[in-house]
Amino acid sequence: MTRPTIPRRLLLTGLPLAAVGVLTACGSSAAGSTDPSRPDGPAGGESGTSDGTGDGTGDVAITHIHRAIRDRDTILLATHQGLFQLGAAGQLTAVGPPIDLMGFDIAADGTYLASGHPAPGSDLPQPVGLIRSTDRGRTWAQRSRGGQSDFHALTALGDGALAFDDALRYSPDGVTWQVRQIPAPPRDLAAGPDGTVLATTERGLLASDDRGLTWRTVPTPQLLVTVDWAGPGTVVGASTTGVLVVSRDAGVSWTVGPRSVGEVAAVTASQPSAEQLEVLVVVGAQVLRTDDLGARTTALL
Repeated sequence: MTRPTIPRRLLLTGLPLAAVGVLTACGSSAAGSTDPSRPDGPAGGESGTSDGTGDGTGDVAITHIHRAIRDRDTILLATHQGLFQLGAAGQLTAVGPPIDLMGFDIAADGTYLASGHPAPGSDLPQPVGLIRSTDRGRTWAQRSRGGQSDFHALTALGDGALAFDDALRYSPDGVTWQVRQIPAPPRDLAAGPDGTVLATTERGLLASDDRGLTWRTVPTPQLLVTVDWAGPGTVVGASTTGVLVVSRDAGVSWTVGPRSVGEVAAVTASQPSAEQLEVLVVVGAQVLRTDDLGARTTALL
């Protein structure tokens, strides 16, 4: 069920990055997140589902926005309190159950993938491992690693995913997983249209063309904390100083934005046309939109 529209007067207290130190801090151990009072879900099944059948009443204080992302013409916020649609006037409409969506991505076929922690009373395991939604976030099904993994970094790859909890893990189908090696823990992972995966780390931006088996360094003008593909060959990132950068040749050369937009927690980029570039930026409690690398920004929330 879709929960009611929430007025913009919600308390928003986003938790910004602490620059380089956060690059490693975000990859927390799954063992430290597990609540032993919750049953583990089946490793590969769809039996653990949640449709958010609470009463949906009262205001919700969003304490952390993990990502802002477009699904068609809708802007979604993956937050500590669950998934929300962001309206044109800044209003928030809650979608589905209140799951702390630490990792969130949308696959090419429109399937939502996520990881994190369920609210008390949910029938999802703690942590949820990998969950997916085929109805745009209204309901979620547990896929794998329930009670084991809290993926803070997560990107969709075909029918599977590449994700990081205490290790880098690749799944071709969302059910079975293989441990992969990476030179440094990733703070963010982003798969491009051709399958190339980018990882922001304290050692710099890394790229893999073989689903995480091998990695190469991509030179960038500044150390990046978060990155996204806007389209084939077009990469947008945000640096530890809050400056946005773009490469239109898959990281060979870069254009640097004119100023810092603040401490950036996440970026999502898209190309409405060949000439246009839209970037959604999470900065503390705000969601900003820019089409000129931060020279001008519009606060959507």
